[in-house]
Amino acid sequence: MYIRRSSRPRRPRTVAALLAAAALLVSACSSGGSASTGEHAAEAALAALPQATPSALSSYYGQKLGWRDCGVPGFQCATMKAPMDYDRPEAGDVRLAVARKKATGKGKPLGALLVNPGGPGGSAIGYLQQYAGIGYPAQVRARYDMVAVDPRGVARSEPVECLDGRQMDTYTQTDTTPDDKRETGQLVGAYTKFAQGCRQHSAKLLRHVSTVEAARDMDILRAVLGQPKLTYVGASYGTFLGATYAGLFPGRVGRMVLDGAMDPSLSARRLNLDQTAGFETAFQSFAKDCVRQPDCPLGGKGTTPAQVGRNLSAFFKKLDAHPIPTGDADGRKLGEALATTGVIAAMYDEASWGQLREALSSAMKENDGAGLLVLSDSYYERDGDGRYSNLMFANAAVNCLDLPGAFAGPEEVQQALPAFEKASPVFGAGLAWASLNCAYWPVKPTGEPHRIQAKGAAPIVVVGTTRDPATPYRWAQSLARQLTSSRLLTYVGDGHTAYGRGSTCIDSAINTYLLRGTPPAKGKRC
Repeated sequence: MYIRRSSRPRRPRTVAALLAAAALLVSACSSGGSASTGEHAAEAALAALPQATPSALSSYYGQKLGWRDCGVPGFQCATMKAPMDYDRPEAGDVRLAVARKKATGKGKPLGALLVNPGGPGGSAIGYLQQYAGIGYPAQVRARYDMVAVDPRGVARSEPVECLDGRQMDTYTQTDTTPDDKRETGQLVGAYTKFAQGCRQHSAKLLRHVSTVEAARDMDILRAVLGQPKLTYVGASYGTFLGATYAGLFPGRVGRMVLDGAMDPSLSARRLNLDQTAGFETAFQSFAKDCVRQPDCPLGGKGTTPAQVGRNLSAFFKKLDAHPIPTGDADGRKLGEALATTGVIAAMYDEASWGQLREALSSAMKENDGAGLLVLSDSYYERDGDGRYSNLMFANAAVNCLDLPGAFAGPEEVQQALPAFEKASPVFGAGLAWASLNCAYWPVKPTGEPHRIQAKGAAPIVVVGTTRDPATPYRWAQSLARQLTSSRLLTYVGDGHTAYGRGSTCIDSAINTYLLRGTPPAKGKRC
């Protein structure tokens, strides 16, 4: 659903803070949702592709990469070609950026380890260079060439483009909790303008950025790297990408870790509703911790999480009517939309709770919205010069292609509001309205909810965190039930994803699997 700027695995974009992310999250229990009603999980399974490589694709599978210096010490970069349209390879190519860091140790090499941080829309190359290639356990980096490819439409791989910086500033401040027809019309207008911008700047590419196509690109990369099997670690939406690969190419699965798992059998509406509940779970944990701290602006010792939530909601309502100064060079004030984004950004990692308390204190007590704006900007990947990365654009493009939209129009959102507000009294309304954007997308979806079984695949480790806000734990449980060769590894704790986040138990289990091929014991919990 959904993205870290730090050394941790990147997250999927939450639909609450990101108007462009309705289909995710994306980015799970057996009672999931169909595309139309949201009441039943999909029964159809993703079909494996033929084992033999089609002759029309032989030139892609046989290409040679020309590695060059990346400008980042220790890393090399290359460009790989893939067909823009796998049904019509003769129609042209898409050029994909690839990066690697060669194994650093003297032990027996284990080949290439492909990593993906999620999103959809997160730069895998940025993740490799900023974290995985230097921050993964030394024993893993010693034995593997660390490799990443930016998926089609993302970052360095022919990025989807939609709006400029000033247009994005307006977009991110759009009220996602409309109070009347006028505000509803403004929200619909924002979604429509966003979609029109994507069509204007990236019309051809928008039809070919699906997760299935990105997974097929990974198989070309596997072959080009000379690997008979794909070894892969995917976080968040990267688990959907990895599971899709396993479903399409089960016989080519090597050691695969899916951390912060998504459930491919759910509709967009069900995914969004589940994620809404996930953020409420995370907020409950934050609230309980906040009132134990001397600087909590939402209540003191003895204040219940429900009252903390009401206090925050009252603050959001106040900002909706009267935005506060931020000191921003471009004159942006902190309204409800940006403040909500800032709060949600901090829900991904309990290490951010202190920063959130400080930002809320400044805003609520000193009328200074700068701290929450910093959190919001980091979430949207907006730099100090007012430029945005293409993450939001790619996120919408992938999500709206992968699944039918959660809602067809404002009337359906209104009908669903009680369910979303029940799932999260604080975030529910905003998450529901933020699930509307794909209704105005210029390209029809090519995907549907489906189960992924990957029959015949080697053991696949599925990792779930019990209080994960963005990919609820039951999604990991559901994906593990679907994959015939899965092992579910559970982290009992807070935050989004588990590997590399401080649990020696989790890290040891995954390292052992990557280095020795031994998956965790069934039912292992950390």
